[in-house]
Parts: sequence; C-alpha cells; structure tokens
Amino acid sequence: MSKTKNSSKKHWRIFGRNLAIVSLVFLGGVYFGKYGYKFTPDGIYQTSIQNNSAKLNFDDVNEVYNQLKNNFDGQLDQQKLNDGLKEGLVRAAGDPYTEFLNAEASKEFSENLSGSFEGIGAELNKNEKYVEISTPIAGFPAEKAGIRSKDIISEIDGQTAYDISVSQAVKKIRGQKGTKVKLKIVRDGKPIDFEITREQITLPSVTSEVVSGVGVIKISRFDSNTSKLAREAGADLKSKGVKGIVLDLRNNPGGLLDSSVDVSSLWIDDNQLVVEEKRGGKSIRKLNASGDNILKGMPTVVLINSGSASASEIVAGALSDHKVATLMGEKSYGKGSVQQVIELSTGASLKVTIARWFTPNGKNIDKEGIKPDQEIKISDQEYKDKKDPQKDTAINKLQ
Repeated sequence: MSKTKNSSKKHWRIFGRNLAIVSLVFLGGVYFGKYGYKFTPDGIYQTSIQNNSAKLNFDDVNEVYNQLKNNFDGQLDQQKLNDGLKEGLVRAAGDPYTEFLNAEASKEFSENLSGSFEGIGAELNKNEKYVEISTPIAGFPAEKAGIRSKDIISEIDGQTAYDISVSQAVKKIRGQKGTKVKLKIVRDGKPIDFEITREQITLPSVTSEVVSGVGVIKISRFDSNTSKLAREAGADLKSKGVKGIVLDLRNNPGGLLDSSVDVSSLWIDDNQLVVEEKRGGKSIRKLNASGDNILKGMPTVVLINSGSASASEIVAGALSDHKVATLMGEKSYGKGSVQQVIELSTGASLKVTIARWFTPNGKNIDKEGIKPDQEIKISDQEYKDKKDPQKDTAINKLQ
C-alpha cells in the first residue's frame, strides 16, 4: 500500500465491495484496505472534494442540539452525538458505499489490514436498509455453519439489524475467539437462526493446486501480497506442464487496484488496457498491463459468482474483453464504483465514492455484474454435499 500526504490528510483508493470499495468488511473487523485501498497522489480527488462551494447551515444544527440538550430527559453522550452528526451527514449522500467511520471503527480497519482477526469469517455489504453477507469465507465458521452469499442479516444477538451500517454490524458480530454470536438470517424470504462460534481468522490471499493435470489458482482477495503470490503460483504451475489454468475468483470481494492489474498482466500483453476510471463521465485514469505475461497463451477459465466483486470483476472483465479467458459460473456481484478513504484529524475517517471504473471495452458493470460465458449453478443439494460442478466443469474443459 503506497501513501501520500496532502494537507495532513491521508487518502486510500479502494476497489472492493463495501469497504470495496469498494468496502470490504470481514466479520472479524472492517477489512477495507487491502481491499483496494491505495494512497493516491492524484490531486484531482482532493480538489474535487474541496471545490464544492456549498455550505451547511450550522446555526440550524446548533439549534437542534440546544433544544435536545435543554429538553431531553436523560444523559447525552457528547462523543456519540458528534459521531452521530457526522454519520447522518454522510448517510444523507444516499450512497451505500459512502460512510463515516468513527475513531474506533477506523482503528479496527487499520488493525485488520493484515487479514488476521477474530470473528466468523465473512464479508458484509449494505443492501438497501439491511446488511447482507457478501462472501462467507471458505473453511471458516460462517461458511461451515451454512451462511451464504446474499443472506440478509435481520438480527444480531437478538437485536434488530435494520438500517445499521456495515461498521456497526461488524462491531456487533466480531469478538473474542471461542465466544458465540447469534444471527437471524433471511434467505429467500424465510428466517433462519444461526449460532456461530468465533475463531481466529487468518487468510492467505492465494492458493494453488494441480487437479487432473490442470492448474487451479484461487484468489480470495487482492492485497499487497497477492501480486507476488499469484505470479509465483503461475510460474510454478507452468513449470509443472499443466494443460491450462482455472482462475477461481468466486467469493472474492475485491481489494487493491494495483494487485488486480498485476494479476491481469499475467495473461495480457504489456501496455494493453486493464481498467479505466471515470468521474462525471470523463476519463481520469487508465491502467495498463505491465510486466512479464508468463501465462500468455495458456488456456484459461475464470470462475465467478455473486460473491465476486470489484477488483475480482476488474480481472474477469479484462481477461474476457481481451479474449484470453472463458468465464464460467454465475453472474458477478456488480460493484463498479471506486471509494477513497480519508483519514481525519480526530482519528476517524471518511469513505467516499469518487469515481466509476470501466472494463477495456468501456463497460461499467455497477449493479449489473458480469455474465459468464457459460452459466453453471450450484444446487442446494450440491452445496450441502460439498460438490463443485463449476470447478469440475472448468477442469474438464481444459483437459
């Protein structure tokens, strides 16, 4: 993660779901950053934020505060009032990916950039008035308990989760390993109760294996180590003479923009467009492939599903547009916006949508997702039996 300072404020470029950015949140802590945070020296973002000449009427705010202070029957927490004022201001923007993080949430965010935390191993996203599961991470408590992508969280430990922020949900769900959290999930309109024991969650971003002569690279997120690990995995599989590569981006919520470009560069020719950012319909940045494309010409299938978002959609979109891979699985999540995280002087931070990103062919997939070339669904029974027809079909295609 690179950094730059501007007027004592720090800025991160995010590509992830809601973190993602593009904001990623693990149910062990907010996992915004490695998911696509990047300090950016591009002054355009700072300028665009500062150039808005509209001003708030603080006299009205003070009037409300004074009336509350003078008439409320109870104790008022000054810090909560201050944070609530900022949260309401940001929420009024009407963008689910734009969010105010108080000092505690910001600290959790920073502490969890390592990918190690205590929780249930899932990522969250805000959907209308509810928080939903964007990705249950394979092998960890949420996934083992049967939590699925798109599950809506209606209650946490018996308390309603209606209209709470992702950060608030994370704070309620995370906790010391060995303790339990009760979730009421709504799936297909039906409520389901879960009691999940928290564990230590440590996540490698890249794993690889050889199955029936085909190399499989699984990328769970795009962090600062992903580029190196993916390149090493690709080189190792190529040296073993695999017949093709399955790039598994299912349930990958996103991450660092640079990492997604680096991974795409393993297949795409140098200087070919990977992703373009636009603000107000105008192009502000184009990112091209670079480096040694060691997997050029290697038959490749990319697996995606509804949990594939943001940076993973950038990779899938780039490889598809350049016709170097076939997409299989299910339609991706549809996260086509870019967020920036700004650290504030109080220790709090502001996550704000600053741009939209487009595939090499000029498509923005926000709220639409990317449709695979070959749709393959996993039935409830196959899910319960831990069968994977998507991966099996991809491997068979490459044999």
